[in-house]
Amino acid sequence: MIDWLSYGCIGLGLVFWFWGTSFLLSRRSVLFKLHNLSVSDTLGSIAIIFGLLLQRSREWPLLLLAILSLMLWNTMLGYVLAYCSSSGLINRRPPNGQ
Repeated sequence: MIDWLSYGCIGLGLVFWFWGTSFLLSRRSVLFKLHNLSVSDTLGSIAIIFGLLLQRSREWPLLLLAILSLMLWNTMLGYVLAYCSSSGLINRRPPNGQ
């Protein structure tokens, strides 16, 4: 039973990976594409790691650390991308007309 649940989580993670990649072909903005890709990749990776956690329960500290670091890094990267792409930062000119 645990094996089937584990394989289901790994399969769901792969579906999330490919689903997020499919949005790269759309005609939406780059930020929309990056947001969809990063969210689906994070959810897919967490599902895969959870499936591995069900298979290898002895390795739970490392796998839990991997899940937490995925959640934190993806959130921080999203904020950095949003800040760097804001219109005020892109169109800003240096002081004194340089």
